[in-house]
Amino acid sequence: MTRNSVLLRHLLRLSPSSRARSSSLIKTLASSPIAAPSPPIHTISSFFTTATANSQFSRPFFNYRTLCSSSGQSKIALIKSEEEFNTSLSKVQDESSPAIFYFTAVWCGPCRFIAPIIAELSEKYPHVTTYKIDIDQDGLENTLRRLNIASVPTLHFFQNGKKAAEIIGADVARLKDTMDKLYKKD
Repeated sequence: MTRNSVLLRHLLRLSPSSRARSSSLIKTLASSPIAAPSPPIHTISSFFTTATANSQFSRPFFNYRTLCSSSGQSKIALIKSEEEFNTSLSKVQDESSPAIFYFTAVWCGPCRFIAPIIAELSEKYPHVTTYKIDIDQDGLENTLRRLNIASVPTLHFFQNGKKAAEIIGADVARLKDTMDKLYKKD
């Protein structure tokens, strides 16, 4: 049903020459067994005529709008394998560089909630590298087991080559406080 409404909105933006081609698609959408009861076809076509009479048709397909933009200042590195993780961890430990290992998952609501905050903090502290690890990535099972990563989001904070703090969960206040204590430059 949601997909049908997205397609219907798209069809509303089509140029007048595209309306003829889209009429069969509209009939298909309207008669789809998944769709909720919809108004009769003649109502939809008359709506298209009314709605499109004064519309602009300069945008070809969907109008995408990003919810955030990157200034290029953040240092978030995606880790996609156990080898990449081990290399990154060794680099952080050997060079004593400040870093965060952020364990996340695409399906995790709290992870999606905290992601923009982590991005904002990575721009605020550009000298700190954030390593983002998707726990569902193939080949990371041994690493996750070894580090006892049982829930997401989990963040490991490194300072002077050693793990200095850990946060489990989407605690924004604690995250900001930990970042300030560990990484704030005077």
